[in-house]
Amino acid sequence: MNKPLISLDSLAQPIDFDALKATAKSGGCSTSSCGSSAKPEDMDAAVWDKIKDHPCYSEEAHHYFARMHVAVAPACNIQCNYCNRKYDCANESRPGVVSEKLTPDQAVRKVISVANEVPQLSVLGIAGPGDSCYDWKKTKATFEAVVKDIPDIKLCISTNGLALPDHVDELMEMNVDHVTITINMVDPEIGAKIYPWIFYKNRRWTGVEASQILHERQMQGLEMLTERGILTKINSVMIPGINDEHLIEVNKWVKARGAFLHNVMPLISAPEHGTHFGLTGQRGPKPMELKALQDKLEGGAKLMRHCRQCRADAVGLLGEDRGQEFTLDLLPETVAYDPAKREAYREFVASERGDHMAAKEQAVAAVKEAAVDASLLVAVATKGGGRINEHFGHAREFMVYEARPSGIVFVGHRKVENYCMGGFGEDASLDGIIEMLEGVNVVLCSKIGDCPQDMLQAAGIEATDRFAFDYIETAIGTVYAERFGAELAAAVA
Repeated sequence: MNKPLISLDSLAQPIDFDALKATAKSGGCSTSSCGSSAKPEDMDAAVWDKIKDHPCYSEEAHHYFARMHVAVAPACNIQCNYCNRKYDCANESRPGVVSEKLTPDQAVRKVISVANEVPQLSVLGIAGPGDSCYDWKKTKATFEAVVKDIPDIKLCISTNGLALPDHVDELMEMNVDHVTITINMVDPEIGAKIYPWIFYKNRRWTGVEASQILHERQMQGLEMLTERGILTKINSVMIPGINDEHLIEVNKWVKARGAFLHNVMPLISAPEHGTHFGLTGQRGPKPMELKALQDKLEGGAKLMRHCRQCRADAVGLLGEDRGQEFTLDLLPETVAYDPAKREAYREFVASERGDHMAAKEQAVAAVKEAAVDASLLVAVATKGGGRINEHFGHAREFMVYEARPSGIVFVGHRKVENYCMGGFGEDASLDGIIEMLEGVNVVLCSKIGDCPQDMLQAAGIEATDRFAFDYIETAIGTVYAERFGAELAAAVA
């Protein structure tokens, strides 16, 4: 039941769309409208319709759907101590980074080209590399032009919030129903340690006064969006020693003002990026420190844990970036939108999602039936589709799940250097992977060699490929039941 109907172990490769259509028409699962079966029982149908295909707003959707950012908004009205938009590396995933800045016309050509080749595409976002609301004319022109050709694509923006209140009504008119605001503080004294200056009302402000203005504008914008029914995601950068504990208060404030999601991200502060924090030695949080803070926030504003801190020109599924396949020099001069691939892919996903949700429910039931007060952290190598379909040696990240008495939940991801490097640096990279897997009990992948498996075992981490291509939750449920069922049986005996 749990083997894939159509292989999704390499979504970057061409997809057999005739096979996708045949699968969808054959039923694929036991319900007549499988796609809708994934809706949580406690979620309003109108809200589900907005998020079900949005990879950032739905953890479940991010297994199947892709986002695209177009870098049309380079101007910014604040300076953050963790940001430097001058640095670029094609292999780097970091907000503010782009390889090419686009005009609105160039962006439209790129979006159509991507939509024709990446059938998973469901969302177009503008996240800079500056601020989408401050560079508003370019943001607006891009959205208005794209929807003329691709009317079903979801539109969203990311903003620091300073100029947001000035454009909320226009966002409403353009049917932009997803907005991300970066909010790192609600106390201007803390804000002054993060933001050296802002530019507002034709002048530069500094210190606590600057942070007070930014705070008030962020809260005003969030409240305006909530009043109009626009979904908001709050991004917060966790900066140890500066705002880490304070983010508990931020969570309370944004929940009270109607935020749909709160995404707490680790500070990226490598010295080579040239940021203030990077050059002054401000460290980012360790994976388990981030998890501990996120655990403290449970019960507050709903958390997003599957963020990848994307580039401002990212293309593809979360966790991958195909942007270098669609640089301007590789695009045709003229291009017409062909919806066939995207339509066929959605037919397939409707079937696959229903089957996945049924398997997930069975796995959660198996964990609950174990009836033990124990948790298990499981790292999964995956390329998407909700399945264990990545070779250990090729993984650039692991998705981490926690199985506990209440069920199976996704708790975050750990980025790593891939182990298979043609014989160069493999021991060093494996040491780094083991370090990044701190706290993890089990690793699930589609294939793993004896050497890394033995080294992981020596570090206290079980690694196995016996669940290759199964649904993630199915495998986790089985491992949990086997491990703690055996322990419980031994204790009773």
